[in-house]
Amino acid sequence: MKKILLAALMAGVASSAMAADLPTRKAPPAPQVYAAPPIFSWTGFYVGVNGGWGGGTGGDFGSPSGGLIGGTVGYNYQIGQFVAGLEGDWDWADLNKSGADILGPYTNKVDSLATARARAGIAVDRALLYVTAGYAGADVRTNVPGVFSSTDWRNGGAFGGGIEYAFTNNISAKAEYIYAPFSSQSFSDGVNVAKSNLNLSLVRAGLNYKF
Repeated sequence: MKKILLAALMAGVASSAMAADLPTRKAPPAPQVYAAPPIFSWTGFYVGVNGGWGGGTGGDFGSPSGGLIGGTVGYNYQIGQFVAGLEGDWDWADLNKSGADILGPYTNKVDSLATARARAGIAVDRALLYVTAGYAGADVRTNVPGVFSSTDWRNGGAFGGGIEYAFTNNISAKAEYIYAPFSSQSFSDGVNVAKSNLNLSLVRAGLNYKF
């Protein structure tokens, strides 16, 4: 009896060993598929806000300076690394200067600014380096008490450049410099003539949302 049990035990051990040596019949793991992230594009409409500082020469009426804040709207189109677009903005401004000239004590203020510009630049992934040029307009109030008070819209140009970076597919931030020379105005008290030559430098930052 002992011989029979011993033979059965040895046969079971041998069967287990042979089973362990057989190749597995499990299916191989499915290959992992890598999905490349979508390439970012600057193409599309966008709106945003901007703000910063403006200042410059005002001819005989000093050099007005101060803060500004407003809104932006635009469109970009990207071909390869080249990006072209149009951008417009309107800013409430508080650029002012008080002083005295040959006409007497004066106040010179810029109450608002607007630009309509073309942009062209080179995109390096999510960074955009651009130049810009176009139209600029300014609402200017000049006052010499007892002599005259004038409110006029000045037309001029806008030239500059900047950098914009897209943090997500929809949100980007920019920093730019704009030089805006405007048409001049002359004022007289009947004897003396003072000239207002307005030339502004604008340093602005902005936050845009692309649709």
